[in-house]
Amino acid sequence: MTIKQINATYLVNEDRILFRFNTQDQAEYRLWFTRRVTLFLLAASSHLLSKKLEQEHSAEAAKALNKFENEAFLEAAKTANAGQNTYESGTQFPIGFDPLLVMDITCALTKNDEILDPKIQSNEHAFHDGLSVDFVLPGGANLNLKLAGNMMRAMCLLLDQLRQQAGWGEATLSTKNVSENKVDGDAILDEKLSQKISIH
Repeated sequence: MTIKQINATYLVNEDRILFRFNTQDQAEYRLWFTRRVTLFLLAASSHLLSKKLEQEHSAEAAKALNKFENEAFLEAAKTANAGQNTYESGTQFPIGFDPLLVMDITCALTKNDEILDPKIQSNEHAFHDGLSVDFVLPGGANLNLKLAGNMMRAMCLLLDQLRQQAGWGEATLSTKNVSENKVDGDAILDEKLSQKISIH
């Protein structure tokens, strides 16, 4: 599925984000993001991108470069969206017309649209700036998005603006955000950069 547009709105009465995206074939997907899911998605994507950059730069340089790339993308997006059309609703709704609540989420880096194998040492990977996001929906259904660099940055910048609007606090990873092992989450992530990160 090729994503054409994304759209998100914070709804005060629900205290949730309505996240929508459409595809080139006019399909539309509608999801509810809670505070927990939104903060985790922002923290995990930032962490994974920083780890990718650390393959070629020091930790401090990688963090600064990631921040610079986000700011440059935001400025470019403002210019590009000056005359942009509004979000186009889809004509088909593969998971239904009503938004579904995201129950759980898993994020992993991708290489050539393939999820990186966490069993392979991180230094054997040549990371690309892609992210695979699995949304676990009610009833155990799963929706996977593979986001390339610009689409991923656009989604994260939009969600970060809504996070600030909602007053949800900062997006940080903690040991509670790592499902594979119940020990120090940051140590696990540093040891295996391709480790899938998920919340429950």
